[in-house]
Amino acid sequence: MSVVLITGSSTGIGNLTAKTLARAGHTVFASMRGIDARNAGVTAQFHELAEKEGLDLHVVELDVTSQASADAAVKAVVEQAGRLDVVVQNAGHLYVGYVEAFTDQDLTHLIDINAVGAHRVNRAALPYLRAQRSGTLLYVGSTIIVTTPPFLGPYVASKAAFDALAVVTSYEAAQFGIETSIVMPGAITQGTSHFPNASRASDAEVSAAYAFLDPLVARNEEATASLMQPDIDQDPQVVADEISRVLGLPRGHKPFRSVVDFTAAGVDHVMAFSDLTREAFVTRMGFGQTLQLQG
Repeated sequence: MSVVLITGSSTGIGNLTAKTLARAGHTVFASMRGIDARNAGVTAQFHELAEKEGLDLHVVELDVTSQASADAAVKAVVEQAGRLDVVVQNAGHLYVGYVEAFTDQDLTHLIDINAVGAHRVNRAALPYLRAQRSGTLLYVGSTIIVTTPPFLGPYVASKAAFDALAVVTSYEAAQFGIETSIVMPGAITQGTSHFPNASRASDAEVSAAYAFLDPLVARNEEATASLMQPDIDQDPQVVADEISRVLGLPRGHKPFRSVVDFTAAGVDHVMAFSDLTREAFVTRMGFGQTLQLQG
């Protein structure tokens, strides 16, 4: 069993993944901001669950927008558990609105949370994983980098950056025996706080210029929900179960990508071809070694 650090564990997929992995026998550190303040209730729920079910489940403070916080969280995990085996990069936020109406500060802030945040956690964790020459970086990505629906521009851009960083980091991490898996959930409209907690654009004047499109934006969540396949279990627990399945696979047998999409958009086929193209290109460059897990 592994020692696992999960980011963004207060709600949704991160919360479910923490419980699922702990029940599977892993030592889990569920991280989030404000464990003694804004998320004190979630902290209490995790502690109660751990005691009730005898789980090795802990809570740790982690703000992905702070390198100091990421460093402190990883250090706390290693000090308490003696090691770190897996990082599940799940923290993220959603913006809904017109691209032009998001200021540069808006866009920078979202990319900071959704992409740079994962990089900060990697910078904190990789020294430990490199030293032990083993471990797994598992990223909770999104099919949105392929489907690119309207009115979610900054979010699409931030998740594309997140995915790209995961891929290019994998080349170097693999040379130290560190595996990479990117689990890509499709749109989820139930069981998460993604849409309800979404932020809006700061520039109200520009948003007003697009007011005739407001009815389309208003039905964004409804339109997304209409894509769900009626014969498929739409519970986000399915994503947590897939993460657990991937982490349970033997070393060297974890998929680089896994798509869990309730809308059946065909993203799995697109990404399979995309990754084959990328791998062929890297190999032609003479860097095929970076595609292989070493050690």
